Amino acid sequence: MRVGLIGAGNMARALARGWGDPVLCSDSGSGRAAELARELGGEALADNLAVAQRADLIVLCHKPAQLRSVAGELAGHVSAVASVLGAASIAHLQDAYPGVPVFRLMPNTAVEVRRGIVCYAPAPGVDSILEAEVVARFERLGLVVELEERLIDAAAAVMSVGPAYQALLAEAQIDAAVRYGLNPGLASRLVVETMAGSAALLSARGYDTLAVRREVTSPGGSTARGLCALEQAGVRGAFQSAIDAVCGAAC
Repeated sequence: MRVGLIGAGNMARALARGWGDPVLCSDSGSGRAAELARELGGEALADNLAVAQRADLIVLCHKPAQLRSVAGELAGHVSAVASVLGAASIAHLQDAYPGVPVFRLMPNTAVEVRRGIVCYAPAPGVDSILEAEVVARFERLGLVVELEERLIDAAAAVMSVGPAYQALLAEAQIDAAVRYGLNPGLASRLVVETMAGSAALLSARGYDTLAVRREVTSPGGSTARGLCALEQAGVRGAFQSAIDAVCGAAC
């Protein structure tokens, strides 16, 4: 299956790097498509239509507001469409690409290192063999989670924005450690590797967050004092406000 990327921004770059194959891509004049082609091999084509004419599957990585204008450029030249556009529902995709198999997926940028999450909302009536091939392509990038389309926005408010939130958490801890005298490079390594190890531990414990916290926290100990400070500072409320903000914008 030859994949073509329509758009060459951050998500397109993450997908292309994760797949590691020579790319077939276009952009709106930013020059990013040419950069991707130089990095991974393949071709940056002159326009979106040239990509569609040579690809078995196009992946929409352009701005959501461009859905109809791009579809108009490609009309009659598209075999199958995979969209990673946050605001484009299956109904919108089917309306823009009538008679063409469409796939709605929501990845996060960790697909670049093949540790991503890709949420997938199946569209009705898609050929099962084609669907299996498309899903297998995205499974190369990490974990594919199938869910009802009505849950896409809530899922995206956790996993799609997640790398930015985790980066902010790491940054806050690093800054705090530096203020206590740790070298920034060492502080960064300690924090990031602790995050990676904690994620692996949570997975091994069946995602039981309470169990992992209890294993670390002794009554009246330093961890207990730190957790109390985080609770008093409103960490739970901050994350609730964040998901409210993201879902509110999406809805």
